[in-house]
Amino acid sequence: MEFDDQAARDFLRGLFDAAVSAADPARVLAAHLPSRPKGRCIVIGAGKSAAAMAAALEAAWPDLPLEGLVVTRYGQSVPTRHIRVLEAAHPVPDAASENAARHIIAAVQGLTPDDLVLALISGGGSALLALPAPGLTLEDKRAVNRALLDSGAPIGVMNTVRKQLSAIKGGRLAAACAPAQLVTLAISDVPGDDPTIIASGPTVPDTGTRAEALALIVRHGVAIPDSVRTFLESPEPARPRQPAADYRIIARPITSLRAAAAWSESRGVPALILGDALEGEARDVAQSLAAMALSCRAHS
Repeated sequence: MEFDDQAARDFLRGLFDAAVSAADPARVLAAHLPSRPKGRCIVIGAGKSAAAMAAALEAAWPDLPLEGLVVTRYGQSVPTRHIRVLEAAHPVPDAASENAARHIIAAVQGLTPDDLVLALISGGGSALLALPAPGLTLEDKRAVNRALLDSGAPIGVMNTVRKQLSAIKGGRLAAACAPAQLVTLAISDVPGDDPTIIASGPTVPDTGTRAEALALIVRHGVAIPDSVRTFLESPEPARPRQPAADYRIIARPITSLRAAAAWSESRGVPALILGDALEGEARDVAQSLAAMALSCRAHS
């Protein structure tokens, strides 16, 4: 198949649209919903897809009284009827990120075992839901976020560190929801679809330690404020009791890759999926893929 410049652009846009459509909450969320609760249904969430997920939930349960709020990136809000949508900064958190986290914690207070909390989690949630651990400030977290981004550390490393500096990540949000039922609906954007890494796992029990986070910081040469180093070197308090996680991944990177490949092949262009575990600096990944493509062409 021959491409001119515009045809190539249209083809790449088609690939992108096919991949995004496969993860569209309007298409995939309803199939993963739990049973309706006897009591209240509180909706919370964070991520670049949080508003779209909230709108999809309202469409799936139009007659159920829903309440709560989600936070998404500036400019990515969508209209909702009952679920409040806040906006905050990504990839470096701002005051709105901390404000959103405090409002979400407040929304899950005073619940009963008959109540249901639906947590809508997607990529970007780590920055959008920023509540500093006691003894740290938002500026401490902002400094660490910037340093992690500059270091080129993998997303798993970044979120392992972020969890230790947070009062809401690493399962701490789950603990705040007790004794209500908690179900997380998540869109994965990380290699391996690890729930503890997606948005730094606010609703997933964490087994990491401050010492492990500090070791990763040293290994990747991340410059951190003295206040953060002192915090990570201090003794860890007892972990809050966290309920068992009902965690449902509603969309995965590999599903989007397969959708894009199918779209390509339906137009006569063979597709090779290299997997969903590629990560690193964009320029380095692009150079590696370009070299691989040239090698394949030379041997074809």
